[in-house]
Amino acid sequence: MTLKRDLGKELLEAISSIRDGQGKHYKIETSSDVKRIREDMDLSQCVFASFMGVSVRTLQEWEQGRRKPSGPAHSLLRIVQQHPEVFTSIQL
Repeated sequence: MTLKRDLGKELLEAISSIRDGQGKHYKIETSSDVKRIREDMDLSQCVFASFMGVSVRTLQEWEQGRRKPSGPAHSLLRIVQQHPEVFTSIQL
């Protein structure tokens, strides 16, 4: 015998529990230590900014924590962190 689920009721109960602070919380850690990534590659801010396709000023804002890289820039940083050869094979 199969019991039928009431998905609507389950969703409403889940929303209610979230409102009451009982929902599960997930914190996703991101590797946004841009300065460390750049220094590990032994690149100047000017060269690293060129590779990233951003201005030096934007890079400085990221490194000083005043701004965070956008989605695509963050993805590129993760790739570069895991595979630094991506940048070393680029010709400027």
